[in-house]
Amino acid sequence: MTRPDIPLAGVIGNPIGHSRSPLMHKHWLRRYDLRGDYVPLHVAEGDLERVVRTLPRMGFVGANVTLPHKTAVLQIADHQSDRATLIGAANTLTFRDDGSIFADNTDGYGFMSNVRQGAPNWDPKSGPALVLGAGGAARAIIVALADAGVPQILLANRTRAKAEALKADFGQRIRIVDWVQVGNVVEDAAIVINTTSLGMTGQPALRIPLDGLQPETVVTDIVYSPLQTPLLQTAAAMGCVTVDGLGMLLHQGVPGFERWFGKRPEVDDALRAAVLA
Repeated sequence: MTRPDIPLAGVIGNPIGHSRSPLMHKHWLRRYDLRGDYVPLHVAEGDLERVVRTLPRMGFVGANVTLPHKTAVLQIADHQSDRATLIGAANTLTFRDDGSIFADNTDGYGFMSNVRQGAPNWDPKSGPALVLGAGGAARAIIVALADAGVPQILLANRTRAKAEALKADFGQRIRIVDWVQVGNVVEDAAIVINTTSLGMTGQPALRIPLDGLQPETVVTDIVYSPLQTPLLQTAAAMGCVTVDGLGMLLHQGVPGFERWFGKRPEVDDALRAAVLA
């Protein structure tokens, strides 16, 4: 399959109108003066495979994948990265020249890159990570934390069974903490990570005691609406280093853009401004 004159990419989801990915990729295409385009693609579950297999014939070189398709798309891909297999979900598809579809998961990469940019002095080996939530995002982040050498992951979820399932997959590095006991382990954490939707605009608040936060603790939230969640505001007032969730979205897009358009893009203030506009 020959590469199209004007390579296309997009983001597949249902719904998809809320996605900021088109703003991000269009900014990069303009900044680096590259031929191409990036579009939102509203795809129903029953149409997913037909759409994904048709896209290369329409000039698409790849696509991002968001809810609810991140798990199902693995069954469509011809090849998948080790981390996509381990996480059990993919967010980045590349349509190769030989006609095959390669699935990857860059969520963990995006998370780690965001934290390293926002808290450059954080050492993954310095102490435990407290992870709030046990959904798909938590799974990707746990894989990334383990790869980075975090010695222990304190995992808390409102439904303990979901946390137990993650521990069954990832083993002794994970210690499960009952949701009502989270306040008792905050002081032990070198980094606190909210992977839930609690605190997001329109969602219930994240209600956990934060008295144990230490000034050297890094606190990050994958929620980016609002940009400064109540968790981050409280942590900042206690002297902690805080990292907002927008950077995870921006950094996870880097590997795909480079594969599709041939240029490794930068995540900087200009990009943040473009995505928040």
